[in-house]
Amino acid sequence: MRTRLLPLLIILMAGVLLALGFPLAVSVAAAQQQRVVVDRIDDTVRFAALAQFVTGSETLDERRSTLQEQLNRFNATYGIGAGVFYRDGKAMARAPEGWSVPADGRGREAFEEALTGRRSQDPPQVWPWQGNGRLVVASPVVRDGDVVAVVYTDSPTGQLRSRVLRGWLLIAAGEGAAMLLAVGAAFRLTGWVLRPVRILDGAAHDIATGRMNSRVAAASGPPELRRLARSFNEMADNVEEAMEQQRAFVADASHQLRNPLAALLLRIELLALELPEGNEEIASVRTEGKRLAQVLDDLLDLALAEHVSAALQLTDIGELAAERVAAWHLLAEERGVRLTGAGTAVTAWADPVALSSALDAVIDNALKFTPRGEEVTVTTASHGDTSTVVVTDGGPGLTDEELTRVGDRFWRSNRHQNVKGSGLGLSISRALLSPGGGRIDYAHHDPQGLRVTVSLPRTAPS
Repeated sequence: MRTRLLPLLIILMAGVLLALGFPLAVSVAAAQQQRVVVDRIDDTVRFAALAQFVTGSETLDERRSTLQEQLNRFNATYGIGAGVFYRDGKAMARAPEGWSVPADGRGREAFEEALTGRRSQDPPQVWPWQGNGRLVVASPVVRDGDVVAVVYTDSPTGQLRSRVLRGWLLIAAGEGAAMLLAVGAAFRLTGWVLRPVRILDGAAHDIATGRMNSRVAAASGPPELRRLARSFNEMADNVEEAMEQQRAFVADASHQLRNPLAALLLRIELLALELPEGNEEIASVRTEGKRLAQVLDDLLDLALAEHVSAALQLTDIGELAAERVAAWHLLAEERGVRLTGAGTAVTAWADPVALSSALDAVIDNALKFTPRGEEVTVTTASHGDTSTVVVTDGGPGLTDEELTRVGDRFWRSNRHQNVKGSGLGLSISRALLSPGGGRIDYAHHDPQGLRVTVSLPRTAPS
């Protein structure tokens, strides 16, 4: 979720910074240019005052020389073209020599505007990428209420563009720093918001895999998520209580039914003594009674398996699987089935007692359905962060539809109803492995038979 939420926050913050940065950059450029324009206006006003004395004095040569000297010094110091021109465009004084008012363009417009008695309007904004940008300012020289000449300046913009660019770089650096701070804040914010979600997801996964005591600490995050965490804990408490009641009912019912069933089987045996030996009805009743006793035993085992928590420890899976193969070897020989073990010494985190019971159920199931002369193999291996125990048999196997149901409680294939069993053995195995993070998978085995894979984590549970 963070990979989707974080880019949205970053894009939003980048948009806000750009929305603030663009007007600020324009404002910086306008302020820098305005400073230059104000300076040029002051210069033109000063030169206009000198030009008034020239036009109103009888000693024109001396006054004109002073004005020319000021213009030369100004041009030499700042590199700005400046001059005072009569209404017909002839120069009263100018620097550099030979410089004149352009015949058209922005310069001519400013000159014509000054002839009307008004200072020329502020020039258009100059941007750093405009290498040939110029700032033209013109002011009228007024004597006795009439415009007799115009002071005209034409300034290069190299320094102005450099200052604007430096200002923009400072703005960009500031926005970059602000963006880094915003990204850091976004990471903290998303972590704060999503941490309860991750905890909630982990707790839901734990409960789904059988660890019913998992709960969520509703101490951080937004109020809505804290309320959700509390609601989740209440739901988990109710689910755990309901499952506990169910397990208690199954265990109590199994336990309470065993005594009447034992008494019933005893009476059947006493009744058999009064009937001829080999009576088929008595034999059938005896068989069904024993089968019912096995079902009750398995129900009690299943209730205990679902109730007891796993005592996980680092276990040598290869050694444990070899022990179970050796324990079942004698029964396999009696049934004419070859039981072999193979694989490497691998470890995993598991409850050794629960894993032994689960492997017993899987191996027992394989031996039941494997005909004489066929083989059952038990192989251990490791794949990344998982260790596996694979049990394959040469029995009739299951169809694709039956594979989806194998392991369900009391489920048995219609083709194997005559095989002894309660349909709870594989369910018990799954219940034994789930608290420790283990699982059982079923698949076809070529050329025939069933492949049962017991998977266990190689890393310690968190």
